[in-house]
Amino acid sequence: MDKQRINPDNLYDVVVIGGGPAGLTAALYLARAKYRVLVLEKEQFGGQITITNEVVNYPGIGKTSGKALTDTMRRQAEAFGAECLLAEAKVLDVNQDVKTVHTTRGDFNCLGILIATGAHPRTVGFKGEEEHKGQGVAYCATCDGEFFTDKEIFVVGGGFAAAEESVFLTKFAKHVTILIRKDDFSCAASVADKAKNHDKITVITNTVVEEVSGENGLNHIRYKNNKSGEITEYRAKNGDFFGVFVFAGYSPDTELVKDILELNEHGYIITDSEQKTSVDGIYAAGDVCIKPLRQIVTATGDGALAATELEKYVATVQQKTGLCAKQPTAKTVEESPVTEENTAHDSDEIFSAYMKQQLNGVFSKMQRNLILKLFLDNRPVSTELESFITNLAALTDKLTVSVADRNDAENQAPCVRVFLDNGIDTGIAFHGVPSGHEFTSFMLGLYNAAGPGQKTDEQTFQEIKETKKSVNLKILVSLSCTMCPDLVIACQRIATLKPNIRAEVYDIQHFDELKKKYNVMSVPCLVINDDKVSFGKKNINQVLDLIKHG
Repeated sequence: MDKQRINPDNLYDVVVIGGGPAGLTAALYLARAKYRVLVLEKEQFGGQITITNEVVNYPGIGKTSGKALTDTMRRQAEAFGAECLLAEAKVLDVNQDVKTVHTTRGDFNCLGILIATGAHPRTVGFKGEEEHKGQGVAYCATCDGEFFTDKEIFVVGGGFAAAEESVFLTKFAKHVTILIRKDDFSCAASVADKAKNHDKITVITNTVVEEVSGENGLNHIRYKNNKSGEITEYRAKNGDFFGVFVFAGYSPDTELVKDILELNEHGYIITDSEQKTSVDGIYAAGDVCIKPLRQIVTATGDGALAATELEKYVATVQQKTGLCAKQPTAKTVEESPVTEENTAHDSDEIFSAYMKQQLNGVFSKMQRNLILKLFLDNRPVSTELESFITNLAALTDKLTVSVADRNDAENQAPCVRVFLDNGIDTGIAFHGVPSGHEFTSFMLGLYNAAGPGQKTDEQTFQEIKETKKSVNLKILVSLSCTMCPDLVIACQRIATLKPNIRAEVYDIQHFDELKKKYNVMSVPCLVINDDKVSFGKKNINQVLDLIKHG
């Protein structure tokens, strides 16, 4: 690439693809060494560990949650000047010294790339698994455990996640049965023993699930002993249902690089002892690599090693090409212990000093003022919503609060609807209190409504604009779900760009009638025009595809 054609504002020393522990650690090391680094994350910063409710084996941290730990990692990286961007890398051009990462938020030039895309939960393939996803078959205990309160739960798997999450599921389940394909758990005895010795857990080994079935939920499961051949069938009684949670390991997210880098037979990236891949200038770290142990501590170790090797590589390319990215600017970031409580709020305030600092950055970019209109009823959650929104609006002159007449609140409350300052409805609304994992998505919704909003590639933008039919998107979520915000953000962005499309978000905890109507046993759940129901996280293009073919 011609040196004179490169915009220095768009040149990075390293682009990190993946915002989990490996990517965030690498970003911290690189930024601290005065290299300009951009971290791209297509879903949620923190990676798969954010769905883990309890982390007790990370050195130096007594007990925390996956989300709290990775939130702190991100703040540390940003404090040294690392830049973080929610965007999906689509194509890599890597044949020259200056490489280009094409993303849904534009193109970025860099001298080195770190692949830290991690892995996603693997399906097992038993009959009925695909058909009943979201309506009995689940993959996230934190997100979906509460839907099976006082129900039987079957867990498929014998690794660390199966053992740990089974214990977590006992908080909700009447009883948990773990079905293990092998003779025993494959994880550490200290973890397995908690499941084996729990009075609400039964462990069955040498067993595979053959089929699940049912109407309005699962009420039948058949599994087989793979040594004796014995078949066991369980049927729920009196019209009841049960849940099947699958924890069968992970598959690497290597679609982006499958035709670029050398992979093993299972799709994992092959690296040398310094995390270098088969292509000069591209390194890999974390769960996307071949390794005997996939834990946070090994991911951070990979990230640190890859970063130090990238420092050497980038320095060589800088000397060869004469190109140097701008040095990162260190930021003052509030330090706090790594606990879930401190990442959420102070003891006497809804919004901590750190959150206010981040919010002020969003407010300063908003081009128009907004009106947050509250629809309230007599439930305590309405009081909570009013307090939450009032305190949020008090932080800026960009937001004004109004309260609808109680007669207008029927079938909506508790709800906050977003209007432009001229009274035009933006099409986005949240039913419940937009806190927990949905706070960030709510703030992005406000930013998108007020403008300029998140960048959308031209093809997607045109597809949204060409949507002629009126569409009502109901997004049913849980505030504990880490996969829900991606779908919410996608739907809200579509709604703010097209007046005939609405995005109504519901905290399912407060709307039992919707849970029953759409038979919701997993979140996120997307309902299009009260008819088409789809489960699981989706990006903006996947939502548009559902709208188009709905």
